[in-house]
Amino acid sequence: MDYYDCMQHFFRFFPLITLIPGLAIAQATAPAQPASAPAAQASAAAPAPTPGPSALTARLLYELLIGEISFREGSTQGIELMLDAARRTADPALYKRAVEMAIQSRSGTMALDAVRAWRRAEPQSVDANRMELQVLVALGRIEESDVPLAATLAALPANEQEAFITAVPSLYARVPNKGGALQVVERGFAAALKNNALAPAAWTSIGRMRLAVGDNAGAVSAATLGQAANAGSEWPALLGLQLMGGAGQTGAEALVQRYLREASPKPEVQIGYARALLDSGRGQQAREQLADLTRRQPNYPEGWLAQGLLLAEGRYDKEAETSLNRYLQLAEKTPEDERTDRANGLNQARLSLAQIAERKGNFAEAESLLAGITAADEKMTVQLRRASIIAKQGRLEEARQLVRSIPVTRPEDERMKLAAEAQLLRDNKQPQQAYELLKGELAKKPEDEDLLYDTAMAAERVGLVDEMERLLRKVIELKPDSQSAYNALGYTLAERNMRLPEAKQLIETAVKLAPDDPFIQDSLAWVEFRLGRHAEALRILTAAFAKRPDAEIAAHLGEVLWTMGRQDEAKSVWQEGLRLAADNETLQETLKRLQVSL
Repeated sequence: MDYYDCMQHFFRFFPLITLIPGLAIAQATAPAQPASAPAAQASAAAPAPTPGPSALTARLLYELLIGEISFREGSTQGIELMLDAARRTADPALYKRAVEMAIQSRSGTMALDAVRAWRRAEPQSVDANRMELQVLVALGRIEESDVPLAATLAALPANEQEAFITAVPSLYARVPNKGGALQVVERGFAAALKNNALAPAAWTSIGRMRLAVGDNAGAVSAATLGQAANAGSEWPALLGLQLMGGAGQTGAEALVQRYLREASPKPEVQIGYARALLDSGRGQQAREQLADLTRRQPNYPEGWLAQGLLLAEGRYDKEAETSLNRYLQLAEKTPEDERTDRANGLNQARLSLAQIAERKGNFAEAESLLAGITAADEKMTVQLRRASIIAKQGRLEEARQLVRSIPVTRPEDERMKLAAEAQLLRDNKQPQQAYELLKGELAKKPEDEDLLYDTAMAAERVGLVDEMERLLRKVIELKPDSQSAYNALGYTLAERNMRLPEAKQLIETAVKLAPDDPFIQDSLAWVEFRLGRHAEALRILTAAFAKRPDAEIAAHLGEVLWTMGRQDEAKSVWQEGLRLAADNETLQETLKRLQVSL
């Protein structure tokens, strides 16, 4: 990334002003020192003062015009003329224009000279200090940026300082020397770290930068120091959530829990904690957190939405309906001018409620809910759900025609339509037709990795195991890091009790590529079971089912327990699997083969 591109990137994080050619001329009659915000507000209510003598002399106007013309013709003389005019008039608008011209000319040296001249003229200017900081970072002169960093923070109004502190890691995010940037920020935040009001945000930003250099323990330490300064601040807890989700550091969760014990924690943090718990396979604790949130803040819509979506995912349909309908009641009371902020949540709730209605066989209610979703970016999802509803009513060909008629607005839409049509065929006991459909498309795109994988899975469904293996090995050839292909091939071999050592090797490769995927862990457990290592299979499956309750994992876990003589536990697991998906083929086949009646 060159100098100009860097500056454009950083301006998105630190907007200063909207600079346009001619701004300096338009503002040349303004006083040299800009009025403060309170003074500006007061002047808006008071009568306009009598204008003083204009600073826009004929000579200055001439120089500004020549400067702009020279700049547009590609000459750096225009920058020099603008900067000279700024020095003589002490007008901040002219300094800003000089810096802008230097940036647009891709002249880093001239931009730095101009902004430093501006800062010398106005050492307390927020804009001057902040722009010097940006220019130094863009030029890669990180070691010099601590002074303008501290000066910018000190010059900002108190109510803007915290927001600036939390944005600083983004400013340094693309610098190559992240360790050097961390040291600079620690120096620049020296005063903030001694201020209990700012210390939590400052320590959190430092913690995020420590995390960026791989110092996870240092990130936890920073968050702990921030929380010690003010236990009621959400910033250290948010860093704790980040550490829970990614690095999984000891102590991170305790930071979140301590914050949530405060008198009035922000609900967004509790929702984030519930998501982190769910990601770590602690679904029951996640549900408890959201239940606590809705009890404490019954009029907070997003709490009901998060709870409803989580319950729906776990197939607790009755409770999910209650939560989602409560969300809709609260969200629809939102004032019209704020309604767009909740549009995505409203769509999520209606889609989830439509799926619940579909599962219950209440197709008219499902259609009514889908009709309430009008967002353009949800049209594909809505139409695919409608196709599923039509197919479940025995009108498979009508459903297929609906899928085919959906307009394509994005490159991925054709792929989604093909996958949806094949799924309709599989769901309606037409695996051969699904295979033929995908095979026909593959003939047109023989190197499409996703299509190769889907066709392989369809081939396995109709008993063409050799063809499935050929296609999956082609996927691996084209995409050596395809964990799905390794896992599918390994699992298929294990399921058929074929070439078990090779099957295990394939699945272990998938585990290395996606170590936290519960379905790949399920495959690993299944090959261990086939190899006679029942205790190891039980250990892996228990963890996988806790992380992702799923009917297929339940089928395998129950069979391992059954084989080990723990029939009551097996039945309990299978009953939970039936609650999750009563029509799951693997679970139904397992119960039939073992002659188990629940």
